[in-house]
Amino acid sequence: MTKKLTQAPAASPQSFLGFPLALDLDALDADIAILGVPYGLPYTPDDLANDQSRAPDAIRQNAQDAAWEEPRTRFHFDWDLGGPLLDGRDVKVVDCGNVTADFNDPQEHYRRAEAAARMIFEAGATLVALGGDHGIPIPVMRALPRDQTVTLVQVDAHMDWRDDVNGVKEGYSSPMRRASELDWIGPIVQIGLRGVGSARPQEAEAARAHGVDSISAYEMHDIGIDAVLERIPDGGPYYLTIDADGMDPTIMPAVTAPTPGGLTWIQIRRLIHGLVRKGRVLGMDLVEISPALDQGNITLLHAERLICNFIGATVRAGYYD
Repeated sequence: MTKKLTQAPAASPQSFLGFPLALDLDALDADIAILGVPYGLPYTPDDLANDQSRAPDAIRQNAQDAAWEEPRTRFHFDWDLGGPLLDGRDVKVVDCGNVTADFNDPQEHYRRAEAAARMIFEAGATLVALGGDHGIPIPVMRALPRDQTVTLVQVDAHMDWRDDVNGVKEGYSSPMRRASELDWIGPIVQIGLRGVGSARPQEAEAARAHGVDSISAYEMHDIGIDAVLERIPDGGPYYLTIDADGMDPTIMPAVTAPTPGGLTWIQIRRLIHGLVRKGRVLGMDLVEISPALDQGNITLLHAERLICNFIGATVRAGYYD
């Protein structure tokens, strides 16, 4: 049964940077596991399969190694990291493919995503989840280990604190609201909020009442990423959720709600490396990329660099020693 939780991508390359496919989660042996979660819960029938569902495969297919026989991103010197991606260490990275969907029952995709993520966490692997819209962290966060309080760090232009949209309570406007209801999620830090989005006054008030540290993009630019990192509780464990529209549209234009003033590449890279050094990051997700809206593959290029910086930072932090 668990073998059917995921399937190989249809197009080639079928895995991120040519890492081995590992579709049998019962036998998972990995330090880092990449998991595509293409589908969220739709607000309308037209949302059932949207362009964001193509993003996990688009990230795989547009990674720098895709057109090369030699996987240079894995083995060449990476100036973002100060050496090769895995630093010459015996670190096992696998791609678990994409969570399967049942279009007669959209909630089934969430059940399978939660089961797949839980098996990855129980195997002791660090999860890199590729969405899909911002609803997909909901099942992933439900799968997090419950023996410690997890600090949730969100990069986003929007608060995502809606209780429901069209009666749907687990869609892309609600992941932080749902996270706040999980006993094992503790502090929530939001970074990059700006513009007009999913927060009406009552959502902003509810988040403040819960104790969320909501850092607008403008405050972030004023105080700097190091000061932002200081406001994140020390020690971990952490879960990191990154909405592509949290980035400035000059580096990630392929989003449905581009808003000026987001994080720059230098800032998101510094945030990732700094968070990994503060304590154990159990996993991360990257969501809300719409490949059809990209310009010159710039969004997908930054997506690959973001994922590689996260992987490389966890290796250098000694997570797998």
